[in-house]
Amino acid sequence: MDTHQNTALTRALAEVPGPLPTSGVIHITLPHTDRFTIVGNHLAQHPDLSCTAVGIAVRIQSLPQGTEVSIKALAARCKEGEKRIAAALRELEAHGYLERFRDRLPGKKVITRTVFCNQPAALVHPRRPAAEAHPRPATSAPVCVPAVIPSPPVRVPAVIPVQAPAPEASVAPPAPSAPLFVPRVPPPTAPKTPRRPLPRPSELTPELDRAATAFLSDLHRHAPQFFLSEDDVRQLVPGVAAWLERAARPDAIRSALTDDPPQPLHRPAKLLTHRLTELLPPAPPGVDDLAALARPRVTVTPFQTCDDCDRAFRSPTPGHCRDCRAEHAEHAEHAQAAA
Repeated sequence: MDTHQNTALTRALAEVPGPLPTSGVIHITLPHTDRFTIVGNHLAQHPDLSCTAVGIAVRIQSLPQGTEVSIKALAARCKEGEKRIAAALRELEAHGYLERFRDRLPGKKVITRTVFCNQPAALVHPRRPAAEAHPRPATSAPVCVPAVIPSPPVRVPAVIPVQAPAPEASVAPPAPSAPLFVPRVPPPTAPKTPRRPLPRPSELTPELDRAATAFLSDLHRHAPQFFLSEDDVRQLVPGVAAWLERAARPDAIRSALTDDPPQPLHRPAKLLTHRLTELLPPAPPGVDDLAALARPRVTVTPFQTCDDCDRAFRSPTPGHCRDCRAEHAEHAEHAQAAA
């Protein structure tokens, strides 16, 4: 069965001015002459409202005053169930678009009233009148005011009244505050950290170059998805040579480079460059470093046996214990005194 083509949209698309975008939506904007509702972008692009809540808000805003908008009434008009509609109404109520309260009629009957505001930010931060925001300078010259033909009265839907400051009192300008809704404008791209260069050996000898080239050329036999071109092999040779210089075994290098690749793998050379750079093993320790590891950290003084009293004591060399040395020193002093 052939796919149905909308020829009207195709003709309208040909009349869109300017070059068409390569991706994303293409808008065909036609002016409305009847049966339309104005919806602000603060609602259509609200970052915290679900698409169901935005759709319910547009549906309520398009209905005339006095229309029943309870959960059951909306469920009868929409395809969504009562649970989703109730959750959407709670979202709108939490963000100030909707308010439900009970009202007692003169006959003691209690009803539930639903108030919907199409722009709640204007209630929180009301705009100052243009005459008050930009006062006109007083002049002595007469001002000619053209005659204004009165227009017929227009029925305006009821809104929640906002008490404005008295005109005769001097009101200070309101302090700047954070906007109620933040426009969804993507932040500027943060500068990226420069990538680390591919490791290189201290000296790319002919032996290292041949071994690295053979390793990369033979890599596809062990991992078929890592099939490299000749240019890729020449670019990756210094990185593999740096691993071989650090005494890494070929099977260990192959396992580190090819284990658990992403599926599907589109650019194997780019993945190998990343892994050769980020998983580079440390340089092997030198002879002096290994000698420092083999050297004992704590020197233990051995036990010795006193030549006079056979008492055990710690000393690097054989001889007498501390008491015998003190006794010998005391005898020597007495001998010198007697002489």
